[in-house]
Amino acid sequence: MNEMLKALAFLPLADWLALIGFFTAWMGYVSFASRRSQFDGSLLAATNRERWRWMYQATFREVRVIDGVVVQNMSTSPSFFASTTILIIGGLLAMLGAGEKASAMVADLPFAARTSELVFEFKLVLLTAIFVYAFFRFTWSMRQYTFGALLVGAAPDSEVFERGDASRDEFADRAGRVMGLAAETFNDGLRSYYLSFAVVAWFFSPWAFMCSTAGVIFILYQREFRSEVLEVLRSGG
Repeated sequence: MNEMLKALAFLPLADWLALIGFFTAWMGYVSFASRRSQFDGSLLAATNRERWRWMYQATFREVRVIDGVVVQNMSTSPSFFASTTILIIGGLLAMLGAGEKASAMVADLPFAARTSELVFEFKLVLLTAIFVYAFFRFTWSMRQYTFGALLVGAAPDSEVFERGDASRDEFADRAGRVMGLAAETFNDGLRSYYLSFAVVAWFFSPWAFMCSTAGVIFILYQREFRSEVLEVLRSGG
């Protein structure tokens, strides 16, 4: 018990509270957003309806080149972020390798908290872990878009749907769901980027960390449930 208390003592109580609050807010918001989207609708739910319509309309087209191009363009965003995340992770690892110099540099910043090198490196490790998580989400999103492109490419000809040998609704449900999962995974990666800014505030103080976490969660909520683009998408029925 004493050894555990000593291990926990390397961070002040305020920092532990801020850290616990950060992960609680992150996991709580993910759960809230998932449930809220089922009842009140969200930006993701609204765009998923459009994805279903897109896949349904694709069954009427004889040539689906434009659909393949759209899927490819959609996959460029997670590809870009995955590449960028690799560079960020490399930079953070380089800072970990020069922890003493980096800690001294940050300590010279106005209003930055004076902490030990161990605490500074712990904050860097947390940032690195967040971007590693984001990298896996972005790359998984890329793969899911690839699966969606395969479904579009393997879709029966429009004549097959017209004869009733294949169901348009069933194809739209399956392909639209895959596209929606890709978008949802990409959204998870973006949330990680947003929340990483809250962790950056931790280098200044645990109180700034708490306030930044609350601010980022509020921004995420506004964009996913109260944005103007969501109202436009809802107005389409």
